[in-house]
Amino acid sequence: MDEKKDILKVLASEEELKETVKRLGRQITEDYKDKNLLLVSILKGAIVFMSDLLREVKCDCVIDFMAVSSYSGNKTTGVVKFKKDLDINPEGKDILIVEDILDSGITLNYLKGVLEDRNAASIKVCALLDKPGNRRVDIKADYSGIVIPDEFVVGYGLDYNENYRNLPYVGVLRPEVYEK
Repeated sequence: MDEKKDILKVLASEEELKETVKRLGRQITEDYKDKNLLLVSILKGAIVFMSDLLREVKCDCVIDFMAVSSYSGNKTTGVVKFKKDLDINPEGKDILIVEDILDSGITLNYLKGVLEDRNAASIKVCALLDKPGNRRVDIKADYSGIVIPDEFVVGYGLDYNENYRNLPYVGVLRPEVYEK
């Protein structure tokens, strides 16, 4: 991995990400001030975003994590695999799914259905990045950070083969890196 050679361009700078997280935190704080908020981070990609967002949410909340995936490398398989379930019972909770990127929508659509079946009081989605050009199911983020084009992005928690998560920005990965 050679960040300087592998990144084609920066889509969201460190400063832009900070401002986006603050804006989302203010909106969530206002909307959930009198609710029973459970923030559910989708591992591994959303962990950086969740950590920063949690510090900006100024109302009572608890957190938990789920690990699911419908991707292999840079392509969706169309099949969602459950790797880690919630530790907290979601029944009666106002759930906000915190996701790094809303891409095809397959994973989030599946997760919403699972949580609805578990009798959550409400379920909404907060996505740092929204890539509507690649959507395969009809789903939208209730809290959307930055709309991006249909390009393969890494950084700020997002990876390619577990690399690039620690970049402080979101960048477009050069196709020759993932088309090997």
